Amino acid sequence: MAFVLCLLLLLALLGSPVSQGHSVHKTTVGTLDLGYLPAGNYETNLYVDSGPIEILFRIVRAFLSVVQPNPFPEDLIRKAVQQRFEHTKNDYQKVAHYEIGFILLAGLGLLFVVLIPLVGLCFCMCRCCNNCGGEMHQRQKKNGDCRRRCFATSLFVVSLIMSIGVFCAFVTNQHLTTQVQGMRPLIKSNFKDLRTLLTDTPEQINYLVSQFDAPKNQALLDLDNIGPLLGRRVQAQLGKRVLPALDAVLTMAGAIRETREALENVSASMEILQEGTNKLSANLTNAKENLKNTLNDAACSEAQASSTCNVIKNSLNQLSINANFSRLPPVTSQLAKVNEVLKIDLARLVQKGYAAFNDTPNMVQNQTKNIISDVKSVLDSIGTNITVVIKMLPIQKMITDFVIYLTQTETYIDNYFPLVEQYDFYRWLCCLIACCLLILILVFYYLGLMCGTCGYKKHKTPTNRGCVSNTGGNFLMAGVGFSFLFSWALMIIVVSTFVLGGNVEKLVCEPFKEKSIFQVLDTPYLFNPQWRNYLSGLLFKNPDVNLTFKQVYSDCKENKGIYTSLQLDKFYNISKFLAISQYTQDLTIQFESIKINLSTIVLLDEVGKENLWNFSFSGIDGIDFAEYLAEVNKSITKVDLLSFANDLEARAEQLPKGALENALKGHASNIRMIHHQRVIPLEQEMSTLNQSIRLLQKTATELMVKVSQVIATVESAQLLINNNASFIIIEETKKYMDAIIDYFEQYIQWVIDSLTMDVAACKPLANVIDTAVEIFLCSYITNSVNAFWFGLGGATMFLVPALIFAVKLSKFYRRMDSEDVYDDVETLPMKNMENGNYGYHKDHLYGLHNPVMTSAMEQW
Repeated sequence: MAFVLCLLLLLALLGSPVSQGHSVHKTTVGTLDLGYLPAGNYETNLYVDSGPIEILFRIVRAFLSVVQPNPFPEDLIRKAVQQRFEHTKNDYQKVAHYEIGFILLAGLGLLFVVLIPLVGLCFCMCRCCNNCGGEMHQRQKKNGDCRRRCFATSLFVVSLIMSIGVFCAFVTNQHLTTQVQGMRPLIKSNFKDLRTLLTDTPEQINYLVSQFDAPKNQALLDLDNIGPLLGRRVQAQLGKRVLPALDAVLTMAGAIRETREALENVSASMEILQEGTNKLSANLTNAKENLKNTLNDAACSEAQASSTCNVIKNSLNQLSINANFSRLPPVTSQLAKVNEVLKIDLARLVQKGYAAFNDTPNMVQNQTKNIISDVKSVLDSIGTNITVVIKMLPIQKMITDFVIYLTQTETYIDNYFPLVEQYDFYRWLCCLIACCLLILILVFYYLGLMCGTCGYKKHKTPTNRGCVSNTGGNFLMAGVGFSFLFSWALMIIVVSTFVLGGNVEKLVCEPFKEKSIFQVLDTPYLFNPQWRNYLSGLLFKNPDVNLTFKQVYSDCKENKGIYTSLQLDKFYNISKFLAISQYTQDLTIQFESIKINLSTIVLLDEVGKENLWNFSFSGIDGIDFAEYLAEVNKSITKVDLLSFANDLEARAEQLPKGALENALKGHASNIRMIHHQRVIPLEQEMSTLNQSIRLLQKTATELMVKVSQVIATVESAQLLINNNASFIIIEETKKYMDAIIDYFEQYIQWVIDSLTMDVAACKPLANVIDTAVEIFLCSYITNSVNAFWFGLGGATMFLVPALIFAVKLSKFYRRMDSEDVYDDVETLPMKNMENGNYGYHKDHLYGLHNPVMTSAMEQW
């Protein structure tokens, strides 16, 4: 339960409500830039790189999965904890069913521990009785060489396997010591991160408080510019009706000036046209008389010219004036009235109205001076209240207590860590001795194989084997002896570490990685039958709060704040204390007391209105525009003089060459000259008159209605300013106030987000838990211990076949006291009996001393 104790210890230190928030760095247009919440850099690196040995760890975990394939027994552990480990018979059966793999292997190991010494004792006694290979006699068999090679090869292979196991055990033993020695920097980094958390948290709180100046300064800036801000808002709303009214009056003022210009143009054009038509009439009369005189010449009476002359005489009546402008009525009276109207500068009066309306921001600024000072006082009180609320967080006391505890804990670890290293040295030494025992046995086997293989001579009889071969056999038997002496002790180490390390891996490490262990810890009424939620009951004495180990660990793993991780809103609801409504009530009262009077704005005075009415009575709508247009649309002469001249000249060409022809051509030239000098200027003047008349006609159309509409529009806009502007002012003041309040809403929301997400981010707490459980307990200790027993157990198990092969093989290497001897022709066992003692070699028959046979003969 190391994980549980570690988690409870860490979270118990944070039993006071701590809030934290999300650093919202707002840079979008129209929002406050509140900056970034200061945060420390955490140094703890939880990444574990085991190197190539990680392959061995995975193999061991795979082996444990085969041994223990059952899922994590959540229900069984819950029941065990709730019953305080007072199991019933049924519970023991469930435990046995879950631990069946460990029980079977542990039972086999204990059986090994019991049987190996007994077997060794029996084996020794059996050999002392010259049995079980104890007799120094080797029977000769045809497959003796093959058996020797098989035994040697098998022993060598088994020794290699044992060597691999011993190597793995030795490496993992050293790996565990190395990891323990490397724990100090990791512990230091965890403590440093915790101190960083404790140091940064007050700075973060102070930063939240100090950032109140951002909305306050922005609000003060807006209050100092209330004229441009609120005034222009009011002006914009009023301008929707005021500006069109003033624009209409200004348009009417321009129409009056245009009307005068048009009347002046009409009057001038009439004079020019009347004078011009008189002169044109005189010129045409003279031209007609001169042309008659020419046609009365005797040359026109001739047969060739008479018809042409008669045609010309008949067309002379066309040389006369068509338009008569003298009968058109003059416009002098209308012009005089318009000039009288223009004596008053209506455009200047309109500009005064524009100026008065555009002065709305200044009027608002001047009329709100006293209220703005009161609003600023309210803002100061809001800042004080918010600061008090944030400072009310019991963060400082919690930090002080935690710093004391942290210092004590760090001192404790610094004082006792050398003791841990010392005990780890003892453990390392014991494990090293265990490995050395196996190495000693392996050395005997390898030396036995080497000496026996190198010293064995095939032509040597068993009784004549060399010293090297005999030494090899003795080494093998020494290895067998040490195997019986130490294997049971090695197996005790293997079984104990196997049961402990395997269960820690399956009951702690794997559930921790899968987070299923949290589901057990979060079981209601697990540790305390009175507490539904143990964690909240332990930290806050309130077990009704649904605070779970899994949620706290996950939130801290994601570096969320303690306020969110520990659900401190259930105890200190920062959103409630920072609700904007309780701070803006006085602000709303101050803004509602704003009274702005815009009745001094005069868009158009009575003089201007009278001027408009006078223009409507100027009489331009009484002009007979139809008569004017009818006369203007006529041609100046009854006939086009150019066409008449061209026709006259063509007819002259039909006459015989002479004075008559030349005279008629001269008259045609004179008519063209009259057209250019008189008709063309008159036509241009008629065009000017036409434009002026049409402009006057357009202006005069429903003039009275137009003026009435303009005046009505102005009066309606003036009425809006005088009577209904207060509604617009109230509405725009509310919007202005909302904009001011929005700054504080942004700030308060930023504070709440920061307190709930970023302040006192508890990543270091999750790192401490991960360091204690996942790194130290599982990665460093459990993995190394499991790999150690895996290697040591494998090597120990192979001691059994190794000692069997060693005993068998030693017969082929050791020097025997007697041997089987057969003659070349006497190969049958019955025949060999004649040689004495069941075919044993008799030394005295060959002149050799045989102690065994000598003793037998003496007894005989």
